[in-house]
Amino acid sequence: MKIDQQSTYFTMINIEHRQWCAKMSKKPTLLNRAAKGIQHRINRIIPEKVHRVITGAIKEITRGVLSGAGFTTLKRLPPASIEEIELLALKKVNFYSSSSAAEGAITGYGGFISGFADFPLWLTLKMKMLFEIANAYGVDLKDYKERLYILHIFQLTFSSQKHRNAVFNILNDWEAQKESLPGDIHQFDWRTFQLEYRDFIDIAKLIQLIPGVGAIAGAYVNHKYTKKLGYNAMNAYRMRMAEFRNN
Repeated sequence: MKIDQQSTYFTMINIEHRQWCAKMSKKPTLLNRAAKGIQHRINRIIPEKVHRVITGAIKEITRGVLSGAGFTTLKRLPPASIEEIELLALKKVNFYSSSSAAEGAITGYGGFISGFADFPLWLTLKMKMLFEIANAYGVDLKDYKERLYILHIFQLTFSSQKHRNAVFNILNDWEAQKESLPGDIHQFDWRTFQLEYRDFIDIAKLIQLIPGVGAIAGAYVNHKYTKKLGYNAMNAYRMRMAEFRNN
């Protein structure tokens, strides 16, 4: 795909992309470090057996989504301009943000019991959105390393700022970094994946378990973070294009 670097659209999204890169590279603040320290102490109190169970559950749900035939066999789209690609990607972001909000409201309405159903449902919606955005940018979803790239985009959104910095550095040097990544999905660092994800959304999701308030909290949190994930994905795929790397 050839991008007209003189176009108004490219100028606009290139500025947006630079701002995003700066945000992803920003060092953790004192508040970030304090919050992470509190979460770390809480995690140390939780029995190791519980951590293993949660890690296993997240691993299996995510792995099932990543290897799902419906995701990896999406129809390849014909070549298009950057404007057309991003219009399609934005439609996916808006669709899945709204769908996630509706799902969060429904599961949050019932309080504690139905709130637990939100976890696998929302995770599936987020992953499906990432696959469809990747497909819009012409990514070969049958390539295992491209699915690892999707996992890293997920971590970029649902992580502490310190871990976000590390993940961004991997994505920013993907062609070199991907060679050192595990060749088997079982060897992926699922423990860190689940701890960062849980620590990031724990407080917001606890509110969702409260009857009455849960529906509002579920809709708001799901919509906000699904949209954030979508925008991060768009910028992560822009980063793979030479036109953005050379500006």
